[in-house]
Amino acid sequence: MNIKQLLSEKVSAAMVLAGLPEGTNPAVSLSSRPNFGDYQANGVMGAAKKLKTNPRELATKVVEHLDLSGIADNIELAGPGFINIHLDKKWLATQLAKTSNDEKLGVAQRGETEEDKSQTVVVDYSAPNLAKEMHVGHLRSTIIGDAVVRALEFRGDKVIRQNHMGDWGTQFGMLLAHLSDKLNANEVAETALSDLENFYREAKVRFDNEEGFADRARGFVVKLQGGDKDCLVLWKLFIDISIAHSEDIYQKLNVTLTRDDIMGESAYNPDLPVVVDELMTKGIAEVSEGAKVVFINEMANKDGEAPVFIIQKTGGGYLYATTDLSACRYRTSELKADRIIIFTDARQSLHFKQVEIVSRKAGLLPDHVGYDHCPFGMMMGDDGKPFKTRTGGTIKLAELLDEAIVRAKDVIKEKNPDYSEDKLNEIANKVGIGAVKFADLSKNRTSDYIFNWKTMLSFEGATAPYLQYAYSRIQSIFTKAEIEQANFNADITIIEPQEKALALKLLQLEEVIDAVISESMPNLLCNYLYELASLYMTFYEACPILKEGIDNDIKQSRLALCLNISKTLKQGLDILGIDVMDRM
Repeated sequence: MNIKQLLSEKVSAAMVLAGLPEGTNPAVSLSSRPNFGDYQANGVMGAAKKLKTNPRELATKVVEHLDLSGIADNIELAGPGFINIHLDKKWLATQLAKTSNDEKLGVAQRGETEEDKSQTVVVDYSAPNLAKEMHVGHLRSTIIGDAVVRALEFRGDKVIRQNHMGDWGTQFGMLLAHLSDKLNANEVAETALSDLENFYREAKVRFDNEEGFADRARGFVVKLQGGDKDCLVLWKLFIDISIAHSEDIYQKLNVTLTRDDIMGESAYNPDLPVVVDELMTKGIAEVSEGAKVVFINEMANKDGEAPVFIIQKTGGGYLYATTDLSACRYRTSELKADRIIIFTDARQSLHFKQVEIVSRKAGLLPDHVGYDHCPFGMMMGDDGKPFKTRTGGTIKLAELLDEAIVRAKDVIKEKNPDYSEDKLNEIANKVGIGAVKFADLSKNRTSDYIFNWKTMLSFEGATAPYLQYAYSRIQSIFTKAEIEQANFNADITIIEPQEKALALKLLQLEEVIDAVISESMPNLLCNYLYELASLYMTFYEACPILKEGIDNDIKQSRLALCLNISKTLKQGLDILGIDVMDRM
């Protein structure tokens, strides 16, 4: 159910009947104030300006042709030509009833209509470097990408996750040389690699200071790139243990990435010379100072100087650029992508713009395939600088999540000292992880944000604990009423303005999900859920449910409304990868 879309179609039809050209934007939007209606259609204003006619007179004609019988109980003109639409309460109740028993909560599924076809969407996110443990810098890509993936799947698109892990490159020569020495000294691989950060640090010290080690490391690079069997065995051992570290993080974060979703840089290695040859043959690339490059004239500066996009170094080595070009080909030709979405920090925006331009020129990325690089801002500390340890070091993501759980446990224990240890641990895990994720996801993707423990663990304001509490509060109502939700069914009657506000909000879910998908902005869903929870809290105070003396039909109706809210909160938080609990 998409009310905005429905009204837009109705207003558009009325505009055509009023003499306006087909395709005129109806400009339907939610009203910011209830006294101005539930929705407004403001498209007449712009149309009248283009036609140089009186907007009020034109709006009057549109209203005359606007058929919203059974949908709206009042349509009024305001100002110079605004159309205010007041939706009928009975119609809203009927639409809510349709969503009550629908596992998708009334959200239409792709493929149900010819105009709304299902797409194959390839989403590239997380992408840690397997040479090191995941750090806080990997959090945003991982959870923003996963939320968008879940939203796409909820809407009915086919999603192919791509975890473009850094598992190749010159640094691996250094690491493999160090691992080889560890194994020769009879150290177990799992033990040697139990702390990847320390392992990397040890290898780097040896590379910089130990005589002969750097040459051995370079030798390992040559052997690895040449497909040496012994070297590949060692490399696969390193990769396998490194991936296990990442899997632990994914499980703790409650994201949907698995080992099957990994498509590391190494996977594209056989295709890299093919890509370079194609670009050279087509005259897109050329040799410059011994390297093979593409001059991107489309991005030339005011002096006509085009940026240089290197695809093969002078010595024959390949770069990230070459790998990303190959990935474009693989995702379109092999995975049959209709749309590609890539989540990285904003510092890589220029790189991916260049990748898109070159890929389209080379035919690696057909025109019909969407290509969206979705950059995000940085997590900042209270000092306004990138979030680091007190000593200025990188914060391991595993340690941050562990601290979140510990802090959440303290908060929950203070509120509920009678909880058992097992209960405390269960709730603390959901609240702590949820708090970290929501604090990040609720911010505009493109913005930096301040990481603050106190704010994110608060039970007030736009936080995960606030939403989780709203959900559990509804569960307590059904517990108190001794009603099994699975077997409960009742008609909804909308009487009070708080009930109407909730009905409107509940029926906006599809609209919000579509916005999340089109803009890759999970914060839109976060805002929606917070507004829904806030409206519920207002409704709870104004509209008694179990209070003695409440008419049974009203009681049943309000319980049915609560059930809809509960399901929507749970589903919305699930899309964000945040768990709920019946009791907090």
